[in-house]
Amino acid sequence: MPVRVPLPVARKGRGAVGAPRHRFASDVREWADDGWTPAAAEAPEAGDAHQHLEEGAWWQKDAENLPTQVHEERARSAIQKNDSPDIFFDHSVNPYRGCEHGCIYCYARPYHSYLNLSPGLDFETQLFAKTNIAQVLKAEISRPRYQPASLNIGSATDCYQPIERELGLTRQLIEVLSEAEHPFSLITKSSAVERDIDLIAAAARKNAAAVYITITSLDPQLTRLLEPRAAAPHRRLRTIRRLVEAGIPVGVSVAPHIPFLTEDMEEVLAAAREAGASTAFYTVLRLPWELNGVFQQWLQAHYPQRAARVMQRVRDLHQISEADRLRGKSYDSQSFSRMKGQGLWADLVRQRFVRACAQLGYGRERLEMDWRGFEAWRARQLPLAARQGSSRQAPHPGQGDLF
Repeated sequence: MPVRVPLPVARKGRGAVGAPRHRFASDVREWADDGWTPAAAEAPEAGDAHQHLEEGAWWQKDAENLPTQVHEERARSAIQKNDSPDIFFDHSVNPYRGCEHGCIYCYARPYHSYLNLSPGLDFETQLFAKTNIAQVLKAEISRPRYQPASLNIGSATDCYQPIERELGLTRQLIEVLSEAEHPFSLITKSSAVERDIDLIAAAARKNAAAVYITITSLDPQLTRLLEPRAAAPHRRLRTIRRLVEAGIPVGVSVAPHIPFLTEDMEEVLAAAREAGASTAFYTVLRLPWELNGVFQQWLQAHYPQRAARVMQRVRDLHQISEADRLRGKSYDSQSFSRMKGQGLWADLVRQRFVRACAQLGYGRERLEMDWRGFEAWRARQLPLAARQGSSRQAPHPGQGDLF
C-alpha cells in the first residue's frame, strides 16, 4: 500500500492549518507511515483535503479545540521606530505579540519565530500581553529627548483582539496618550474599538486621533476562512458608522488584495464610503519568510483548485523572476513595491483603486494631526521634573563612591 503524506486540515475558528517549523529551528520533524496506522485512517490524497476533513483529522490533535494561551510579558520599551519610507506612521506601539484573529495573510506571523514559536498556529494560540506597556509608554513620551512623530497602535497585532476585552491594555495606552494630548492612530478589524469611543472621540475633537478599519472583502464565507476570529464585514461597516457619528475620522484599509479571492475592492470601498469612511488605502498580498508556506498550506486546504493560479498571480504582482520562482520565492521586500507590487498586474489593481476612490470621493491625503496640545503638556512636565529632581535627598555614600 502506498504511503500517503497527510495534508494540513482546516480547523474551525483558526486561520493556519498547521504549525510549520520556523526559520531558526534546528530540528526537523516529518510525517512517516510506520505501518501501525489503520487503513481506515489514511490521510487524504493531494487536492482532496477539502473533501476529507473528518477523515484527515486523525493526525491533528484536537483539531477544533486548540486553546488560546496568554503569557504575561514585561516590556522594556514601548515605542518602535519605523524606518520604512512606505509606511504611513513613524512610530508604533503593540500591546500584544501574536493575534487571536488568526488572519492567514498577516505579515506579522514571522515575528513569532524570534520567540521560538511557529508562525502558524502558535501565532494565534500563543499570545503575549505586555502588561506594563502603558507605564513604559508614558515614561518614554515624558523624556526630554523624545522626538514626537506619528504614532500608530496595532501595526504588528490587532490591538482589539478578543483578549483586549479582559486585559484592557489598548485602553490604557489611549488613556496615556490622551492625558498627554499626543496624537495617535490605530488600525483594527474588531468592533471592540467602540468601547473606547469616549476617549478616541475626545482626542479627535482636538485633531489628535484617527481610526482605520480593515475590510478585505464583503464575502462573509471567505472572511470567515481568511480571518476567523475578526468581526464580520457587516459588523465592521457598522463600527465605521458609529465611529463617524461620534466625530472620529475613519479610513478604510482594503488590505491585502489577494488575486482571485478578494476581488470585490470596489464594493468594499463603496460600502465603507456609505458608512462614513473618508480616506482609503490598499496593499497587495505579501508573503515574507515563513508566511509563504503558511499561506500556501491554507490555500491547499480551502481552495486547492485555485491555489496554483493564486500563487502565480501573487508572484506576477511582485515581479518574481523565473529562477526565484523555482526556488519557491513569492515576495520582494523592496520598499514601495512590496506594498503595491509592480508591473502590469499591479498597475491594473492600482488603476481600479484610484478610479473607485475618485468616483466615491475618497480623500487620498494622510490626516494631519495637531501637536500643539502635546507640546504644551511636555512644557508643563519639564519644570515638574526639575522640581522633583531638586527635592530629592542626596544619596548615602555607597561602594560606587569609592571609585
